[in-house]
Amino acid sequence: MTSVMLTAMLVLFAASVPVALAIGIASLIGIEGYTRFPLIVAAQQIYIAMDKFPLAAIPFFILAGNLMDVGGISRRLVEFAKSIVGGVQGGLPATCVVTCMIFAAISGSSVATTFAIGAIMIPALVKAGYPVAFAAALQATAAELGVIIPPSIPMILYGVSTQTSIPELFIAGFGPGFLIGGALIVTVLIWCRLKGWGKNDGDDRLPFGRALKQAGFALLMPVVVLGGIYGGITTPTEASVVAVVYAILVGMFLHRELGWRDLYPIFRKSVISSSVIMFIIACAALFSYLLNRQGVPDAAAAWLVETFDSQGMFLLGVNLFLFLVGMFVETSASIIVLAPILAEAAQRFGVDGVHFGTVMVVNLALGMITPPFGVNLFAAAQVAGTSIDKMMPHLVIFIAVIFACLMVITYVPAITLSLPQMVFR
Repeated sequence: MTSVMLTAMLVLFAASVPVALAIGIASLIGIEGYTRFPLIVAAQQIYIAMDKFPLAAIPFFILAGNLMDVGGISRRLVEFAKSIVGGVQGGLPATCVVTCMIFAAISGSSVATTFAIGAIMIPALVKAGYPVAFAAALQATAAELGVIIPPSIPMILYGVSTQTSIPELFIAGFGPGFLIGGALIVTVLIWCRLKGWGKNDGDDRLPFGRALKQAGFALLMPVVVLGGIYGGITTPTEASVVAVVYAILVGMFLHRELGWRDLYPIFRKSVISSSVIMFIIACAALFSYLLNRQGVPDAAAAWLVETFDSQGMFLLGVNLFLFLVGMFVETSASIIVLAPILAEAAQRFGVDGVHFGTVMVVNLALGMITPPFGVNLFAAAQVAGTSIDKMMPHLVIFIAVIFACLMVITYVPAITLSLPQMVFR
C-alpha cells in the first residue's frame, strides 16, 4: 500500500496536480485499494488532524502580516533598517535583509514577507541601479527568514506533528536566523563592492533617531508578540491573535493608513492563503495516518539506524534528502508527512528534538527558493515582473551561502540550543 500511495502521489506531482489534491487522492487510493476502512475514516482523520489549538495560529499570523503590509508598518521597518545599514556601499540590499529579519519576527510566513517587503524593496533596488533579477533573487532569499526567525508557521507544524515544545522551537530559531541573516548581509556587501553597485545607497536615508521614532510602534510589535510567549502570558496561538489586534490598532488609529474599506480585501486574501495551507495540512495528516497504520515510521527509523553508522552521517544524509524533497514538495506537506518519521530516527541517534526540528525547518526553507516549486521565487518574480530563469545566476550564490549556514547549524548544536537551554531548561 505504501509504495502504491507514494507512486500515485509522485505521478500526480509530475502531472502538476496541486500538492494537497495529490496527497489526498493518493490517500484515498490507499484506503479504497488496500484497507477495509469506510471512506468516512478520511473525514474522521482530517477532523482529528485539524482539531488542534496550535494550528489556529497559522491564519492569525498570516492575517497579521497582511495587515502590517497595508497599515504602513512594513514601510516604516524598511526606513528603520535603512537608517542602520543603508549608509555603506551595498547598504540597500543589506537593508532588504535586515527588514526581512525584523518582519520575520512578526509574520511567521516567508510568502507574506516576500510580498510585504518586496513591494517596497524591489522597486527601490531597481531604482538605485540594481538588476531586476538580483533584486528579486535577494528578496526571495531574505524572505525565507520569515519561517526561521520566530514566530514560524513551519515550526508550529513541526511541534504539532512531533509533540515538540513550540516555544522552545521558536526561541531556537533566533540563532540560525541571525547566522543566515548575517551571512547574507556580508555576501551582498562583498558582492556589491565587486560589481561596483550601490555607491549612492546612503542617499535619502533618514537619521537613525527619526527612523526609530517613526518605526517605534512597528518595532514594539515583536516585543509584544514574542514577549507574551516567552513570558508565559500567552500561548503561540493567543500571541497570533494579539498580533492581529495590535496591527489593526496601529494601522487604523496610530499610523492611520489602514481604513475600514481595506479590511475586507485583507481578510479575503488571508482566508485564501490560510485555506491553502490548512487543506495541505489536512490531506498530509490523512496520508501520515495511513503510513503510521502500515508501520512506516518505525520501519524507516530502523532502516536509517542500520544504514548510517554515526550521528554525523545520519544528519548529512537527512539534510541531502530534505534538500531534494524541498525542491519538489511544499514545506507544510513535507513537515506533516516526514517529521514524525525522521524525528523518531533522530531520537535513536541521540539528536535533540528541538535541534533536529530547527535543522529540518531551515533545510526545507531552502525549498522555498529552489526551482521548480519554490514559492518565494514565484512571489518575488511576480512582484518584480521578471522570470525565474533570469534570477537563477544570482540564486545559485544565495543558495550556496544558506546551505553552508545549514551545515554549521547542523553540526554546531549550540547555535540552536543555547537560548532554549538558558530559558527553558
